[in-house]
Amino acid sequence: MRPLFLLLLVFAFTAFTFAQADVPRRTTAITYPLDETIKVEFRGTTRFPRMKGEAKVRRTARTGTRIELSVEKMPRPFELGPGYATYVVWAISPEGQVDNLGEIKRSGLFFIDSKVNVTTTFQTFSIIITAEPHFLVSRPSQQIMLENLYPVAPRGKTIATIPAVQYFGNSSDYFRDPRTPEIAETDYARTPPAILQARQAVALAKFAGAERDAADELREAETLLQNADNGWQAGRASDTVDVAARRAISAAVKAEQMAFQRKIARERRNEQLRTDAEIREAENRVMDAQEQLTELRAELARETRNRELAERDSANYANQVRELREENGRLREELGRARVEIETARARVTVLENENRSRQEENERELRAANIRAAEPALMQQLRGFGTVQKNDRGIVLTLAENIWTGTRSTTLTPQADGRLNALGAILADHPDYRIAVESHTDNTGDPAAIQTLTDRRSYIVADMFAAKGVDEGRLMAKGFGASTPVAPNTTAANKAKNRRVQIVLSVFVGN
Repeated sequence: MRPLFLLLLVFAFTAFTFAQADVPRRTTAITYPLDETIKVEFRGTTRFPRMKGEAKVRRTARTGTRIELSVEKMPRPFELGPGYATYVVWAISPEGQVDNLGEIKRSGLFFIDSKVNVTTTFQTFSIIITAEPHFLVSRPSQQIMLENLYPVAPRGKTIATIPAVQYFGNSSDYFRDPRTPEIAETDYARTPPAILQARQAVALAKFAGAERDAADELREAETLLQNADNGWQAGRASDTVDVAARRAISAAVKAEQMAFQRKIARERRNEQLRTDAEIREAENRVMDAQEQLTELRAELARETRNRELAERDSANYANQVRELREENGRLREELGRARVEIETARARVTVLENENRSRQEENERELRAANIRAAEPALMQQLRGFGTVQKNDRGIVLTLAENIWTGTRSTTLTPQADGRLNALGAILADHPDYRIAVESHTDNTGDPAAIQTLTDRRSYIVADMFAAKGVDEGRLMAKGFGASTPVAPNTTAANKAKNRRVQIVLSVFVGN
């Protein structure tokens, strides 16, 4: 297996090529003692700092190193970008060896909350969790979600660590290459993760050239993927669909590997053909040189016999060449002046075109802004039918009363609220010039983590209803604030009721 630092150099070069600034990171390699259970905490990286996890690690002489890993609060993989469909757990040794320990499967629609039991032959290693296109990848991507911290041993025992496992993380990745294929699917939340992985595995095989170099293997993978997809569409058991999709993934990885190997073999054959052609060309040049040498010797004999005539002709030729050179110099000067004049004219045309384009864009922006301002009072009047409306520096803020929920800690909408939110979503869909932020707040009664989860889910539910009524998902942002931004002190029941609210913030698209 290639050393990790070579992998990092490849990542760094890719990031430089596409003008992305990588973030150098370092995690800890732990030497696990024999027959002792060591507890290791995990933290989320800069992209998702709220993620967390823990593992119990035990090394035995018989089975290697056993890892019981539990993670929570991880987003759905496709939220990181359409190239990702699952999470993979990796063990990385200080020497740079990597071990794919297995997949963390999705549990639920909003977060990944899962446990895995895996084994590795490594004794000293770090553990990271990355987002991947499918579970059979052979190297970790740069979407690193979790990394292990320092170990916790019973009875205060010191555990050996090596702070030397380095990588680049979070800000750039292979799947941000615009040439890389994406999953051709829009309804990620309802599509089984294994189907998404299989689709991406087939797409990556095609990207690697399997249509040319591994056509039979690619057809097999596509057939297996179609069978898995048909089984899912037909409502077959999820385990059956999962097994079928994973067979498709395995076949697609095989096609990708075969395509790579056959491409290398083809390039080697082509290189040999080029070498043979160069040798033949060199031999032909030698033969041509020998023929030319014979001709030159004959020419030398003739020139010797006709020296005087040749000297006279040479003088004439020299004069002609000198005159041609002088004429050529004058023509070059004229051509240079003509080129300068052409470039100057082109530059002037470009400046004029840019000025006209800028004026046109400015006029369009001013007209659009005027139209938005003219329609704003009518929009605010429509929104007042759903709650309190005010205008501030953020835009138009619609505050929905807490009675849209069946309870103060419920994530279920009342029947009346369901209809009203559908009507509100239709209004928002008719005003595409606004970004829409769905912000959920509540009072401080209860566990802070539970309060945060409550507001997260409420904001997602309202945003999903707007999307279902035709609001483009690119305009929507859903976020829960827990009890972090009260509008009144949480000292009385009335004040707490004020703090339990959902606000819809409409802000005009900047620069559009």
